[in-house]
Amino acid sequence: MIQTSPLLGNKNFLYATEFFSGMSIMAVELGAARLLAPYFSSSQIVWTIIIGTIMISLALGNVWGGRRADSDKNPAKLYRRLIFAALWIGLIPVLGKYLILAIAGALIVAIDTNLLIWAAFFSCMIIFVPPLFILGTVTPSLVKYATDNLENNGRIVGNLNAFNTIGSIIGTFLPTFVTIPTVGTAITFLIFSGVLLLIGIIYFVSLGAKKIFCLVAVMIFLACALVGNSNNFAFWEKNLLYEGESIYNYLQVKENPRQIIFSTNVLFGVQSIKMKNGGLTGFYYDYALAAPILTDGKKILILGMGTGTFAEQCRKYFPESRITGVEIDEKITALAKKYFSLPADVEVVTYDGRAFLQADKNFYDVILVDAFQDISPPFQMSSLEFFSLVRNHLTERGIMVVNMNMRASGAGNINEYLTDTIGKVFPALKIVDAANATNKILFAAGDEKIFEPLRSRAEKISDEKLSALMIRTSNEWKIPERGENILTDDRAPVEMLSMRALDNLIQLNLRYYKEIYRREGLDGILKSFR
Repeated sequence: MIQTSPLLGNKNFLYATEFFSGMSIMAVELGAARLLAPYFSSSQIVWTIIIGTIMISLALGNVWGGRRADSDKNPAKLYRRLIFAALWIGLIPVLGKYLILAIAGALIVAIDTNLLIWAAFFSCMIIFVPPLFILGTVTPSLVKYATDNLENNGRIVGNLNAFNTIGSIIGTFLPTFVTIPTVGTAITFLIFSGVLLLIGIIYFVSLGAKKIFCLVAVMIFLACALVGNSNNFAFWEKNLLYEGESIYNYLQVKENPRQIIFSTNVLFGVQSIKMKNGGLTGFYYDYALAAPILTDGKKILILGMGTGTFAEQCRKYFPESRITGVEIDEKITALAKKYFSLPADVEVVTYDGRAFLQADKNFYDVILVDAFQDISPPFQMSSLEFFSLVRNHLTERGIMVVNMNMRASGAGNINEYLTDTIGKVFPALKIVDAANATNKILFAAGDEKIFEPLRSRAEKISDEKLSALMIRTSNEWKIPERGENILTDDRAPVEMLSMRALDNLIQLNLRYYKEIYRREGLDGILKSFR
């Protein structure tokens, strides 16, 4: 005989179960995005993988849960599954980051293309499918347990779906605006793990059953809370000044004897850099100084301020210039002031770059476009319409500078798309490779003659290193070829193009180790690091 909890008598506990299950599903989905972002980016591609795998999990859970409920009407089976799901979610902040790196490491030697896409997919499958499959069994099971007769079946199903939807809405907003920015991704997982665990334990306490099972579950959860309450994504780093999260980004500041470095990804990319000796950075920011040298740089706008590397360089070499930076993430601006000595007279506006231009009435001598969402520029700041808006805010002899994050290869790569699009708006283009980095720097202006004085002006610069760099830039930059690969507001697949370019770079760098693995196996790779 099946023992039924008195809590199920008026169905409110079933509705509560549905509510908190729906809330936890959305919270785990958002947490999944934040767990994967520091390693694989938060691009639309990664979001697609997350949403797709989660929907598959829920669909399979619906099917299996419905069949299970028909064959076994014992509600205790559902609440036992909920406890298992809760503990799995609680283990994610403990083991998730190690599993991600282990999966990525295994795939490095197993596949040759789309490494990041496959790594993100398998990470989702292994880490998030099991608990979400279990949560997918909740609704069909509760329908079975809550329905007394066919006369009120529609009302009960409607109520269950309503509670699930309301819970999902709260589970969407609460992590995004409250728990993740306040306490981080790890504790967010633990909060919703605890909620599900509490639902399951309340059910069994009402029955007076499964006491040892519940006690063990609580002990496992407490162990997870003790060990996994840290948002240390880059757990192998020993010199981090700061590691945290904002609404938009994973944030990391690290230090070495020469530099302070800001990044929004633990595996690749440097967003900003500060040289402790105050000199040139050796990165693309230095090349971008050609624009204010050619225009005198009285008014400079930086779209994608970061922690202010270019602003600091401009303030040093052009002390009379008026500099405005636009940065959507106010936490990054706070880091700029705390760790990167952002000049106090540099105005920083917390806003989206394109929205800022649409509202701004000013004209600028230099506009640097350096906004990135991890590895790719935002699509709305990569289109023909956007670059037309930029040109409308330049003075007659103004120059737009665009940081192209990667030296992409192959026909139809991200740099060709950006160059072709910008070439439809600006008659004169110059492009140069940044030494010691993967960046290309594109300069765009209304007239080719604007670029001609660079060498003569560079020779007059008193700073020898800057003078030499600008002379080299004038020798090396070239007019890029133009095609018909145009990005528009309607079609701008920048994330797919950027992911492809990054994958090519990764494969190029890993070719050496793959060859060792093919010849000597894992022992050979380990020996190569000794």
